[in-house]
Amino acid sequence: MILSHRISFVALALLVVAPAACGKAGKTEGELKADIVSSMHDLMLTELQGLYQAAVDLQAAAPSAFSPGWDPSQDSGAAIDAMKEAWSRTRLHWERAEGPVAPMFSDLDAAIDSRYDDMLKMLPDGDPDPFDGDGVVGMHAIERILYAPGPQTVADYERSLPGSLPAAWPTSDAQAAEFKTGLCQRLVTDTQSLLGQWKTKAIDLSAVFTGLIGLIGSQAEKVGLAAMNQQQESRYSQTTMADLRSNLAGTRAVYDLFEPWLATKTYGTTLDMSAMTAFNRLDQSYQAVQGDAIPDPPATWSNPPSPGDAVSPFGMLYATVTDEADPSRSGSAVDTLNQVARALGLPEFTGQN
Repeated sequence: MILSHRISFVALALLVVAPAACGKAGKTEGELKADIVSSMHDLMLTELQGLYQAAVDLQAAAPSAFSPGWDPSQDSGAAIDAMKEAWSRTRLHWERAEGPVAPMFSDLDAAIDSRYDDMLKMLPDGDPDPFDGDGVVGMHAIERILYAPGPQTVADYERSLPGSLPAAWPTSDAQAAEFKTGLCQRLVTDTQSLLGQWKTKAIDLSAVFTGLIGLIGSQAEKVGLAAMNQQQESRYSQTTMADLRSNLAGTRAVYDLFEPWLATKTYGTTLDMSAMTAFNRLDQSYQAVQGDAIPDPPATWSNPPSPGDAVSPFGMLYATVTDEADPSRSGSAVDTLNQVARALGLPEFTGQN
């Protein structure tokens, strides 16, 4: 029996270490890293092409005049639905690409994906014209027009922001044309610029993997903001939950590219299994939520929450995401990905990267 146990232990150890030996006997580390860069370039290129096309489709669907496209007294449903569908695709492709792309293109990230309140902070006089291509721009600027007037709690929150204007549709031919050729064109221009720059961008694997880990932290931020006066990201469309799912899908897709390289490292298979387990915990939590909106926090929500609030749909989502984003929590998604980073000789995510 002692010998049998010893053989089992040795066999298990070989299973864990064997991929490292196989990997080293195959491609060199340089070749494996080159494969990651090539595959990541293609993967993100597909997402950025989808992002740009969605922006083009959104602008094409935008009516050039108030009537009938924006006129509530006429049939405006088809145009509004087409714009919303295209806008939803911009979110899908951006959230999948955000981890690797945003850190490399911080200016375009800000122009494409900044929240309304974050942009207002940079404008001492506010944004007097919400339909042009200046001031508050990007997907969320378009969102608050398409989905106006939005939930009352969101309107109440934004009313408290210095320089804020109520969200509203265009009310004239001039405003409709400006929305199409100003705000929507700005998104087309910025996403086209991002796509063009990505085609020739040198990819830094260290920056990419750090950004990947940081994306888990940003998911915790999104859930945390949802508990604070409706400050969540896609607040007008109420689709922040869909953003989280797309973020996670993008994170997993990019992480998968690193697996062959990780398999060449001692205990790489074990680390990979731990990462998959952490991703699955997040995925199960996200799939447990019905619909595309983050559940409403209980009216009595506090941090830390009461025992009753902790088992609410929002409380359970909040607990899972914040636990997985905690780098000091052993086995969390961030802790596990930091271990993977160490194994690959890449920098860990510290929250200050």
